Amino acid sequence: MTAAALRALHHGRAADDPLVLPGPWDAESARIFAAAGFAALATPSAGVSASLGYADGSTPPDEMFAAVARIVRAVDVPVTADLEAGYGLPAKELVERIAATGAVGCNIEDGDHRTGTLTDTGRQADRLAEIRAAAGDALLINARIDVFLPGRAGSGGGTDLAAQVAEAVDRGLRYAAAGADCVYPILAPPEVLRELADRIGLPVNAIAVPGGPSPRELGAAGASRVTFGGGLHRRAMTAVQAMAEELRTA
Repeated sequence: MTAAALRALHHGRAADDPLVLPGPWDAESARIFAAAGFAALATPSAGVSASLGYADGSTPPDEMFAAVARIVRAVDVPVTADLEAGYGLPAKELVERIAATGAVGCNIEDGDHRTGTLTDTGRQADRLAEIRAAAGDALLINARIDVFLPGRAGSGGGTDLAAQVAEAVDRGLRYAAAGADCVYPILAPPEVLRELADRIGLPVNAIAVPGGPSPRELGAAGASRVTFGGGLHRRAMTAVQAMAEELRTA
């Protein structure tokens, strides 16, 4: 599996046919999603962290990379990995560690879990440019844009939707110039996805959430790819919880 193959899946898609990337949290869930016919998979940091016994954002990097490697080995489709903000690793080391897992894509976010703030736009663009330089074209970079997350303080996003869109576009353009392949304005309202895609000029990743638009509806709204964060893991654990309750009361 190559980054080129994964990259190609993002382009030339019908509006109601986005690239849908289920989020496996371990090797067995990855096998199930691949066997169902999905063309690629996207590991979620939240789901993988929970499966390893950690809160999202607190998994030791060695354990995250090992988990991603197990998922990649289990399937014969491209895998892209959510690696949060890159664990503070220098770009060259980060790229080498991603390559060692076999993953051909990654998410890199521009928010800070600990402080609830956004990374400076220029600093994040420089970071993405370093990752691109280290990886060449052998890695698909999905640049996450956190301005729509509740409580994220940016350089002007605030809570006003127009201001959030303006900041997301500014960040997206900077990240595109730095070499990102696609952008991920997580939790952006569906009604602004088309504007973001048109103004930034890259495929946009949308997140499908319970009770929200379906992947096809998100595609029609402007998303080229759809992921689920830790949502699929949570749904699976809800089923396990119900099974446990059934066993307890049987």
